[in-house]
Amino acid sequence: MNTTPRCTVATLALTLIAVTALTGCSAVSTILQKEKTGEYADVTALEDWDGNAPWVPSDATDIRTHESTDGKVAVLLLDSAADLDAALCTEVDRESAPAFSIEGAPNVFKTDRVFACGDWTVAPTKDGWYGWTPNDPDEKKQSPTA
Repeated sequence: MNTTPRCTVATLALTLIAVTALTGCSAVSTILQKEKTGEYADVTALEDWDGNAPWVPSDATDIRTHESTDGKVAVLLLDSAADLDAALCTEVDRESAPAFSIEGAPNVFKTDRVFACGDWTVAPTKDGWYGWTPNDPDEKKQSPTA
C-alpha cells in the first residue's frame, strides 16, 4: 500500500496549521474571510489607510476600521469632539446599516437620524463618530457631496 498521498496530505495540513499559528488571526481573516482591520492613532496615521473617508474630522483619534479586502464595504469608528463638516455631510433619516460590526460601535438600529456624507453614513457615538459604507442610495443622494 502506497502511503505517499497520505503523507503529502498530512504534511500540507500540518504546514497550514503552522502558517496559521505563525501569521495570527488577522492574516487568516484577511485570506479566508476577505476582511481586514486597522487601527490608527490619529488623522495623520489614517493617511496610511487604503480607504477614503473625507468626512473624518481633523481632531479624530483612536480610529479603527474593519473592511472588505476590496475596500467596497467598510466601517470606521473614531473619537472626536468636532462636528461633521456641513459641506460634506447632512442629517437624514437612517435607511442603511453597516455590513460589519466593530467593537464599541453603537447599535445603529436604535438610531433614527444619521448623517449622509457622500458614500458614507455616519452616526454619532458617545465619544465621536461611527461610519459605514456603502450607504443606501437615498441617503447618498441627500448628501451635499452626492
